[in-house]
Amino acid sequence: MRKKTDKKRKSILDAAYELFRDNGFEDTSMAQIKTRAGCSKPTLYSYFASKEELFVDCMFELAENYPEDIFASLWEPGLDLRTALSALAGNTLRLICSPDMLAARRLIIAEAERSGIGKRFHEKLSSRLDEIRAYLAKAMDDGYMRRDDPWLATTHFRALIESEVYERCLLAVCGSPPDDNVIGIAAERAVNAFLRLYAPE
Repeated sequence: MRKKTDKKRKSILDAAYELFRDNGFEDTSMAQIKTRAGCSKPTLYSYFASKEELFVDCMFELAENYPEDIFASLWEPGLDLRTALSALAGNTLRLICSPDMLAARRLIIAEAERSGIGKRFHEKLSSRLDEIRAYLAKAMDDGYMRRDDPWLATTHFRALIESEVYERCLLAVCGSPPDDNVIGIAAERAVNAFLRLYAPE
């Protein structure tokens, strides 16, 4: 049996995303995906056990292809807490407010109740957010934040990042993605509120 390759996996994900985006989940079949990707049915199922799994992985593949590592600032030597969180907030907003990510999130919301798709997405997102949780836990251990549940703090931080501009973009209130100035202001306000909430006692 030939070894599975990242190149083939990516070609399947790219083909699937185009079909999901254009046709929706229900009107896209695994047969269509294998044809678009130029692979056999056994090959397709060797990478993805179900259409639901493939659908969720498509949404996360967009984030993997983002040009910046949104978590890079968390472990950069010498960066203080505020600077690291501000970089994370800005990078996160640029990612989630991009046209492709907005389209992906709308698809996820529309299909959330179908065959556990919402649960799959939530579980995978939680695994990605664990990097933020680990960083905040260390900040608490080092005395830069008050002691609390790091997962709860992660949830609060994520909510603050999304609070100003994301919903407007998601609901197509904005005609175009926010520019760097808008993102910078929103990121700074989110970090300011978060650090006040978790200031050391």
